[in-house]
Amino acid sequence: MQTDFETLTYEEQDGVAWVTLNRPESLNSFNLQMQRELHGLWRALRRHDPVRCIVLTGAGDRAFCTGIDRIEAMGDGRGEVGDIEDIVGAGDETPFMFNDPGDRLGPKSCDLWKPVIAAVNGMACGGAFYMLGEVDFIIAADHATFFDPHVTYGMTASFEPMHLAGITPFGDIMRMSLLGNYERLSAQRAHQVGLVSEVVPGAELRERADWAARIIASQPALAIQGTVRALWAAREMGARQALKLGYAYVGLGTNQESLAEGQRAFESGQRIDWRLR
Repeated sequence: MQTDFETLTYEEQDGVAWVTLNRPESLNSFNLQMQRELHGLWRALRRHDPVRCIVLTGAGDRAFCTGIDRIEAMGDGRGEVGDIEDIVGAGDETPFMFNDPGDRLGPKSCDLWKPVIAAVNGMACGGAFYMLGEVDFIIAADHATFFDPHVTYGMTASFEPMHLAGITPFGDIMRMSLLGNYERLSAQRAHQVGLVSEVVPGAELRERADWAARIIASQPALAIQGTVRALWAAREMGARQALKLGYAYVGLGTNQESLAEGQRAFESGQRIDWRLR
């Protein structure tokens, strides 16, 4: 599996992979290369069995991700435009074909059903929600902020807030979308409305995310992935439709090996040192 990237850094240990958006000079905005690298990495991790949980974060402490790299997308001021259709996807002939960056950026869009935790360290705005809307939960540093600047710059906020539907209450998504650059959601407020599962001091962010990821990675992988898929089905289809498929997910996400592993853990009687959140 490829582990050398231009726009990402990759670490792997004890069943946990750390994927870091590594363009701090551009506030970890995503360019075409990052889209390609994330897409390839998410797809490769599907069949890379040593990794059982992933943590996604950003380099530095100023930003997790600030969305699309507008300098590349809009040209460099010399009349040279990058592969803009590949980035923002407007079709030349009709409005019915669109290359959505989210098809490459989000783990679920790339058919990865291993758990992904986001460790948000700084600003997360605009296109960052392509990724945050497809992780399984978010841990944020206490200085993190969340906002969507689209309308301030004359663009409809559409895909990005849609990714937050089912995570954040409608009024909070709407307020963030309509106020654009004029208001930011603090980490504490994001926690209150359910976007963020936990807020920690910045110096403790890596330790806290790593602790959660290692616990997840230590448990039966098939049961973990079955649980992830079942809960995402409930979000995507609605509870009643998902419940009709509940036993299918139990069957797919449980086998004799995972049951035996769980039984051994139960019979060992080993005390678990749990944390209170």
